[in-house]
Amino acid sequence: MTPKKVIAVIDLKAFYSYVECIDRGLDAWKTPLVVADKERGKNTIVLSVSPYLKARGVPSRLRIRDLPKGYDYVYAVPRMSRYIEKSTEVVKIMTDFVAHDDIHVYSIDEAFMDLTSYINYYHMTAEKIVLMIINAIKERTGLQATGGIGDNFFLSKVALDIYAKHEKNGIATIHQKDIKTKLWPISPLTQIWGIGARTAAKLNQMGIFTMGDLANSDREYIHDIFGIMGDQLVDHANGIDESDIHEVYIPKSTSLSLGQVLFKDFNKKNAVTIIREMCDDLSHRLREENKLTEVVSLYIGYSKEIMGGFSRQMSLLHPTNDTEELFNALMEIYNKHIEDYPIRRIGINFGKLSESGYKQMDLFKEPEKQEANISLFKTMDKIKNKYGKNSVLRASALTEDSTAIERHNQIGGHRK
Repeated sequence: MTPKKVIAVIDLKAFYSYVECIDRGLDAWKTPLVVADKERGKNTIVLSVSPYLKARGVPSRLRIRDLPKGYDYVYAVPRMSRYIEKSTEVVKIMTDFVAHDDIHVYSIDEAFMDLTSYINYYHMTAEKIVLMIINAIKERTGLQATGGIGDNFFLSKVALDIYAKHEKNGIATIHQKDIKTKLWPISPLTQIWGIGARTAAKLNQMGIFTMGDLANSDREYIHDIFGIMGDQLVDHANGIDESDIHEVYIPKSTSLSLGQVLFKDFNKKNAVTIIREMCDDLSHRLREENKLTEVVSLYIGYSKEIMGGFSRQMSLLHPTNDTEELFNALMEIYNKHIEDYPIRRIGINFGKLSESGYKQMDLFKEPEKQEANISLFKTMDKIKNKYGKNSVLRASALTEDSTAIERHNQIGGHRK
């Protein structure tokens, strides 16, 4: 008989701020530390607040301007490379107790584990195994973690998100037999993993306010409204989740995107520099992934005083990863739709991707010039891959309007 699944999830408490406190020799439970780059201004988003602030009702996500008065804040500039390093360290600790194949890293601060075969191996309950791992993380890294345990991914996540914070040891459990008492009463629905504000609002309009309401609703009706996602919603409300931690998911990339919020207002002339630099970077990614694109999209957002902007796309005559061709297409969109307003947000997207194996030549351009371009881009890509993205730059990167050098020194829009 196949043993009943035992899935656990471990979450690192206030991860970014905890790392910053540890590195500074500060007590995270006594220090009003916030992870945010103060130099970017009061509208900058705070990525994490210390447990000291969380315990006093300060949310983990807000803007600097919204931080409550009365605290002598310690500001820590985000260091994504450091957080990745610490996250990797934690996963390595987990592999001392559980095989790598039984671990699914969900995010930088959260990982699932299949403990099904380890109950007999350790002669321990799932809770004791999770506590053993959490204690090891605390002892070796100084980081504090909480845990959720369930019969599947979903139930373990609900146990973590809703109940773990109320348990003395930071670990909560939900089994199938507990769904009527622990899952069905949950409201508002936005507390549930995978239910956003828009989905919750639509469910509320249908008279569904609790997970119990959802579990006992008409499945066909929910499917008609939400499609396949509706089936998943009803399954989850009944404590059902067939996800397998051992299934390797390989996402099929259908597009590549790059966007940024600018550090100042740009006019329609100097914004071209930013678009060119972003096109350089995204076309480099295209070639790295051995892809061609047939559709380019451009998004322009004006400053908050003006509001608005535009988002347009354009189909190409043939698939390509040629930087100049892609930039020219973006400029065609830009020149057709841009208005003389200050610009604060720019996004580009390359869609309808295909494998690059064979590249069709443009009949309206000299073959020699096209071959020279291909050779040039390949050489530049090799240099960037070996020495870093800032090793080959346009002269415009040295101007005050350029953001290329700074962006290349960031991870996820934040300093490394």
